[in-house]
Amino acid sequence: MGKSRRNRAKAGQRSDPIAKPVKPPSDPELAAIREKSILPVLRDLQSPEPKSRTAAAGAIANIIQDTKCRKLLLREKIVHILLNETLTDASLESRAAGWEILRVLTIEEEADFCVHLYRVDVLTAIQHACAKVTNTLTTLNPPFSKLSRAEQNFVWNIAESLAVILSALAEAQDEALDAAVRNEQIVRFLFTLITIDFTTAPVLNSALSCMITLSEDNQQFAEAILADNATKCYKQLDTFKNGDGYRAVLACGVLHNVFSAAQWNDQKPGKDGACDAVLVPTLSQALEHTQLNGDMMNGHSSTSPVEIVQLALEILASIGTTLQETLEKGGHGKEEQWEGINDKDVAMDGDDDEELSDRESAGEDEMDQDEMEADMDMVTGADDHDEELEGIDDLPTLKELIQKAIPQIVKLCRASGGNDETSNLILGHAISALNNISWTVSCIDFTEKSNAAILRAWTPVARGIWEQVIAPVLSSDTSDIQLATIVTSLAWAIARTLHGQTFLSGDEQKKFISLYHASKNLNEDQDDPFQSLGVKCIGVLGQLALAAPIALNREIGIFLLTVVKGLPETPAADAVEALNQLFDVYGDENKEWDKEVFWKDNFLQHLEEVVPRVKSAVKAINKAKSAELRTRAEEASLNLSRFIQYKQKHRP
Repeated sequence: MGKSRRNRAKAGQRSDPIAKPVKPPSDPELAAIREKSILPVLRDLQSPEPKSRTAAAGAIANIIQDTKCRKLLLREKIVHILLNETLTDASLESRAAGWEILRVLTIEEEADFCVHLYRVDVLTAIQHACAKVTNTLTTLNPPFSKLSRAEQNFVWNIAESLAVILSALAEAQDEALDAAVRNEQIVRFLFTLITIDFTTAPVLNSALSCMITLSEDNQQFAEAILADNATKCYKQLDTFKNGDGYRAVLACGVLHNVFSAAQWNDQKPGKDGACDAVLVPTLSQALEHTQLNGDMMNGHSSTSPVEIVQLALEILASIGTTLQETLEKGGHGKEEQWEGINDKDVAMDGDDDEELSDRESAGEDEMDQDEMEADMDMVTGADDHDEELEGIDDLPTLKELIQKAIPQIVKLCRASGGNDETSNLILGHAISALNNISWTVSCIDFTEKSNAAILRAWTPVARGIWEQVIAPVLSSDTSDIQLATIVTSLAWAIARTLHGQTFLSGDEQKKFISLYHASKNLNEDQDDPFQSLGVKCIGVLGQLALAAPIALNREIGIFLLTVVKGLPETPAADAVEALNQLFDVYGDENKEWDKEVFWKDNFLQHLEEVVPRVKSAVKAINKAKSAELRTRAEEASLNLSRFIQYKQKHRP
C-alpha cells in the first residue's frame, strides 16, 4: 500500500473540483459520445421520476466499463452525483446500480481515484450501506428469504460492491484502511457476510478477499476477529480453512495475517496450536487439485483456477518470509554479512565458518533419467525422506513446507513451462514462493550442530529445486527479465544452503555470467540497487565458487575480479557484491583454490591495482540519496584494504 500521505486537514483548502464548469472535450469523437450517450443519461439520473433515475443508473452501470465513456462520466462529476443522489435513492435497484458504478471505477481507475473517494467521505456512505445490508440479512421481520428474488439479488450486488470498494480504498491509502477497521458497522458487515450460511459464493469470496486486505499487518483488525463473540468469525474462518477450493484459500489468507499480527508461530502457537503450519496443507492441496487447464474443481464459476493458484502461492510466499522471524527467535539464525578482517590481523581460517566437506570433486556429469527420477522422488516427498523430517518436529511450519508445499510448487513449475501469459504468471509466483522459503532457510546457521537436522531435511529438497526448477529455466534462455531475476535470486538462496556441495546440473555458471552481462543493458528501476539482476548473478556465482573444482573456481574468480576492475563503469552495488564474494571465496588460505587460483593467477596484484578505483567509486556515491549503498561501499573498501594486508602476510 502507498505510504505517501497528505494531511486531510488541508484538503478543505484545495479548490473544489466539483465547482469547476465542465468543458466539452476538444476531440470530436469524444464530444459526439458526450452529447449522444453521456449527457442524456446523466439528466435522467437526476430526474424527479424514480423510474427514469433507476433506468439511468442501470444504463451507466452498463457503459462504465468502456474507457471513453468512463472518462467522460468522470469529467461530468459522476462521483458527486452518485454520493449525493444515487446512493441515497429510495429505489434499491438504483442504489445497487450506483454502488456497481463505484465498484467499476475503483477497479479500473488508478489508486489516486480511491484516495479522492476517501477524501470526499465515501466511507460515510459505505457505513450506512453496510448497516442497511447487515440489517436486511439478519432481521427476522421480514426474513431475507421472504424477499423477492430481485430484491435479494440487489442486496447481494450491493454487498459485493461494498466489499470490493473497501478493499480498493484500503490498498490505496493506510488512512482509509485504519478508518474502515475502526468502523463498527463496516466490521460487523464483513463478519456477518462470512458467518451467515446463505451468503452467495461471489459475495463470500469478495468479503474474505477484503478481510485479507484489512488484516495485513493490522493488529486491531486481527484482535477484532479473535475477540468476536457475536458472530464467532474466527471459528468460521477455521471451518472454511478445513474445506477446499477458493473459499479455503481465502480463509487461509485471513488466518495467516491474524496469526502474524497475534504473533502465533511455531514457538508460541495460539488457539488449538494455531500457527501457519495448519494452513500449509490446505494451500498445498489447492495447488494439487486446481486444474489450470481444466474445469473448476470447487464449482465456483465466478473464480478462475489461476486466481486460486496465484493466491495460494502468494500466501505460501508470505508464510516463507514470516517463518524467518520464528527461526530467529528460536535461535536458528545467523549473521548475514562477512565482518571483514580486523586490524589485529585475526586469522580468517574457515574453521569457525565452514564444517562441510572439501571441494575436491572435479565436477559431475549430467544426471541420467533414473537419477533425475530419484531426485524428483526426494523433492516430492518420498517415503525415505520421512526419517530426515523427524528431526524438525519442533518447526512444524518448516516441516509442512518441505513435506507438502514445496513438492507441489515444484510440480507446478514443471507444468508451467509454456510461453503463454498464464503459464508465465503462475511460474513467476511459484518461483517467488520457493525464493522466499529458500532465503529463510539460507539464514539458518548450519555451522551449529543443533541445526543439523534442518540441513539433512532441506538438502535433498534444495538439490531438487535446483535440478527441477532453476536449471530448466536457465536452459530455456528466457527473455523474461523479471523471471530471470527471481530465478537468480532463488539460485542464490539455494546455493547458500548447499554451501560446500557440488550440485550443478551442467554449465549454469556460464548462464549466470551471460545473464550478468545482459543485465548491464537493462534500465532497472530499483529502489535498492542490491536487488538488481546483476548483483544477484554475482551472489550466485560467488556461492558456486565455494564448492567448485579448480577450473570452475578460476572461471568464477576471474569473473568477479573483472567486475571490480570494471570500475567506474561497473555499478557500485555490483562491485561491492563482487568484493564481498571474493573475500568469502579466497579468505581461507587452507582451501585448495587459494594456492591454485588466487596466488597462481596473481589475484593479489589485481586487487591492489583496483584500490584507488574502489575509493573513487565510494566518494562518487551521494550519501544523502543512497545512504545504504554508500555505507556498504565504505565497508567493502575498508575490508579490501584489510584483505590485501592479510593476504600479503599469508603468502604460501
